[in-house]
Amino acid sequence: MRRTWSLLVRLAAAGCLATSGIIHLQLYLNGYRAIPGIGPAFLLQACGCLVVTLPLLLTSRVVLRLAAAALTAGALVGFILSRTIGVLGFVEYGLQPAPQALISVLVEIATLGLLAVPLPRRTTRTGELPSRHVPESLKE
Repeated sequence: MRRTWSLLVRLAAAGCLATSGIIHLQLYLNGYRAIPGIGPAFLLQACGCLVVTLPLLLTSRVVLRLAAAALTAGALVGFILSRTIGVLGFVEYGLQPAPQALISVLVEIATLGLLAVPLPRRTTRTGELPSRHVPESLKE
C-alpha cells in the first residue's frame, strides 16, 4: 500500500510540474519570448520543469523533490511579483493571460502541496531501514 501511495503522489506531483512547464513553454512560444528578460525566464522555467519531471516520476529522492519545489515556488513568486511591483519592468494584471495564468497557479499550488506529502522511506522485509555498506576499516 505504501508503494502505491508513494507512486500516486509522485505521479500527481510530476504531472502538475509538467503541466506548469508546458504552460510556460506555450506562453514563451506565443509571445513572451519577445519580452526582454521575461522570455528567457519563461523558457528556463519550462525547461527546468520538464527536466525534473521524468526523474521525479522514477524516484522520490529528496533532492528532486526540493528542485521541483524550488521551481514551483519560483514560478509562484514570479507570478505574484509580476502582478504587484513588476519583474524587470514587466507588469500584468489579474489572471491574464487567461486561462493559462489560473491553470498555472492552481497546478503550482497543487505541486507544492503534493511535494509536502511525506513519503514512506524504503525498508527491508523485516521493517528495518536498509543499512549502508560500511567498509570494515571504517567501523569502530
